[in-house]
Amino acid sequence: MFLGFRKEKNNIFYLCSLENTLNFNIMTKKLINMIALSVITLASCTSKPEQKTEVVSPNPFLSEYTTPFQVPPFGQIKNEHYMPAFEAGIAEQQAEVDAIVNNAETPTFENTILPFDKSGQTLNRVSNVFFNLNECLTNDEMVAIAEQVLPMLSKHSDAIMMNPKLFERIDYVFQHCDEMGLDDQQIRVVKKYHEDFMRHGAGLPADKQAELSQINEQLSTLSLQFGNNLLKENAGYKLVIENEADLAGLPQTSIDAAAEQAKTDGMEGKWVFTLSKPSLIPFLQFADNRDLREQMYKAYYNRGDNGNEYDNKQLINEMCKLRVQKAKLFGYDNYADYVLAVNMAQDSKTVDKFLIDIFNPAQQLAKKELAEMQAIAKAEGANIKLEGWDWWYYAEKLRKAKYDFDENYIKPYLTVDNVRNGMFTAANKLYGITFTQNTNLPVYYPGVETYEVKEANGDFLGILYMDYFPRESKSGGAWCTSFRESGHDINGKKIYPVVSLVMNFTPASGDTPALLTWDETETMWHEFGHSLHAFFSDGLYTRTCGNVPHDYVEMPSQIMENWVAEPEVIRMYAKHYKTGEVMPDSLIAKIENSALFNQGFMTTELIAASILDMKYHELTEVQDLDVDAFEKQQMDAIGLMPEILPRYRSTNFSHIFNGGYSAGYYAYTWAEVLDKDAFNYFKSSGNLFNPELAASFRKNCLQECGNDEGMVQYRKFRGQDPDYEPYLKARGLKQ
Repeated sequence: MFLGFRKEKNNIFYLCSLENTLNFNIMTKKLINMIALSVITLASCTSKPEQKTEVVSPNPFLSEYTTPFQVPPFGQIKNEHYMPAFEAGIAEQQAEVDAIVNNAETPTFENTILPFDKSGQTLNRVSNVFFNLNECLTNDEMVAIAEQVLPMLSKHSDAIMMNPKLFERIDYVFQHCDEMGLDDQQIRVVKKYHEDFMRHGAGLPADKQAELSQINEQLSTLSLQFGNNLLKENAGYKLVIENEADLAGLPQTSIDAAAEQAKTDGMEGKWVFTLSKPSLIPFLQFADNRDLREQMYKAYYNRGDNGNEYDNKQLINEMCKLRVQKAKLFGYDNYADYVLAVNMAQDSKTVDKFLIDIFNPAQQLAKKELAEMQAIAKAEGANIKLEGWDWWYYAEKLRKAKYDFDENYIKPYLTVDNVRNGMFTAANKLYGITFTQNTNLPVYYPGVETYEVKEANGDFLGILYMDYFPRESKSGGAWCTSFRESGHDINGKKIYPVVSLVMNFTPASGDTPALLTWDETETMWHEFGHSLHAFFSDGLYTRTCGNVPHDYVEMPSQIMENWVAEPEVIRMYAKHYKTGEVMPDSLIAKIENSALFNQGFMTTELIAASILDMKYHELTEVQDLDVDAFEKQQMDAIGLMPEILPRYRSTNFSHIFNGGYSAGYYAYTWAEVLDKDAFNYFKSSGNLFNPELAASFRKNCLQECGNDEGMVQYRKFRGQDPDYEPYLKARGLKQ
């Protein structure tokens, strides 16, 4: 089930899923659309005759879409449609559950598991649109709807997952599934649903279920507040520059973008820099003014920690208490062990060892990088001790000195169109699939692109949306999500996915098209890897189609980043936007040679954040936390060097407090071990696009990934457990 993902590499971001809100499967038949229709028309029915009544448009969520390929009819969707559709979807699914519960026949797969697996289609339809748009095109009215609907969904989820009669039927099938003549996939679906219900309170006594419901509702509300605060903090900071001399060192594209932002903000003639990555990162990399770099750096890392109305410290405190309480209800010492029990890692001790074994050599490498940068500063006559806000700036100098690599030399070859077309070509060479732009489909914002995805033989696979550039109504980072779930069948009918890639890339400026940094290039290919996972996932049952452990889910995305940097692949897509010239071998060699650049820093900050996540969720007692002191204590305990902060400080760590990565941030690194091993398998075969390996990877790791446990499916492709060596070499931690 694709709720969505964000890239997490080289200081880029990820997606928001909801704390225990959509943990049940929301997929169904339309049974009671008329309930919502009556809600919509109630106002006009009760209006006084002499008053002019407002005509409310039909609710597009209350029936199957009639648009081409059944994409959402964005032009027809209004904010007024969401709440009635949520109410109808909740009532519809409850009616479907009641029908299962009230069935007098002995429970079977066909009369219990299958109808539950296919339930909730209206709720799924509205949820996929609302929560996706609330991430990428939000407004105050949508935020208010989310605040209202999240507790409703939490209660609905708990009402289903703790329904004793429903669980009694599921448990009966679970206890007798070996006697029912079920095939392997049906047995797996039964076992996974039984596990889901147990993990969501079905086996708890009534008083504990009531306590769990209250915890879940509070967590969903706190998570939303955390994200809203961070959105306000991101949008609320602007660095306004009036003196042109303060722009020294910045590339012209950054200067032009800042001038455009100033014009948008009514400050024409000035330059405005924001905390969006396309604005922030070049400023930290290139701005000569050290004081201004410090301002931007601290503004970014102190988000949510400014003692204002958007401060997140108390929310973190409350969420940690609730998560400890939740873990205790299920008999776990801490929340991390509760989460990890169904992941590949299985327990917190395994993750802790995994992380510290990487952190120590990574930080040793980072200290060497710092020494090299300090030497550059000294040689330039800068009598300073390097601080965190100096790292990006002097790292860029080190990259130029060590590798003769200048980001601005390669950007002209990396237009959005070139990079996109390159990844389409790579996917075609691997899997034979094609991408054809369709400009006649409805979109939710101007400039969003849509593509039809087809097999080599012309069979339809799905629709891909691509949303490239930042706006104030969009969360930061990059992610992949779905407007319609992928792969599974409903009543014998194949459901084709509608997948969305959302990025925040540097936009075009003046006559210059949108040119990507190398990191942005990797980001697009990363999110594209998630979309391939969505397009290829296939199966009869929603519960298992595409459904993988959390520490597996980043592997299909991260593996695509390996192809993007290969010289033969770069030549396929990197062409100068003015001349059409293919990127010369000299520049390609510089990209290749600098592959290990700054890996000590990037690995250290990533693993430090992963450790911080684990420490919050390894708390075993409910306690009041001084969040800043706790963070410092944990980082001091591992000896984190003062020049590096964890990639996300606690108060802006959306992954774990406003997303699905609590006790799971390590998953990016865990999955990277898999992706590096998998790509090394391709490379060692002598053919980057080896058709036999591509077919095996697609079948075992993408298409049938939910058929068995994650490592079992990976072994089917690889023939063995993953080797750590390719990961260690790729990160520069082993020669």
